[in-house]
Amino acid sequence: MVNPWTGEVALVIDGHRQVLKLTLGALAELEQELGAGSLVELVQRFESGAYSSSDVLGLIVAGLRGGGADVTRADMLRAEIEGGPMAAARAAAELLARAFMVPGES
Repeated sequence: MVNPWTGEVALVIDGHRQVLKLTLGALAELEQELGAGSLVELVQRFESGAYSSSDVLGLIVAGLRGGGADVTRADMLRAEIEGGPMAAARAAAELLARAFMVPGES
């Protein structure tokens, strides 16, 4: 079971339900990997719909790593995500939203 109040998001990858979470360490890795000037810049790309498939993949990998999985970007290039690219994009956007949600907001 995922806990949205702690920033968790569920996604089925290769037939297995995974829990993703953006920890501070995962966010730092993500920022470096994507070359984003800041996390705010990344959030703005998602809010405006100007994100790339690379952004989505980076967020999914960071979320998996933050959730405790030992995965790499290369691992995810071969993975099958239930619901396809749109489900992956929704999960990535949800991860960002939950990572920056202030307690008490909904």
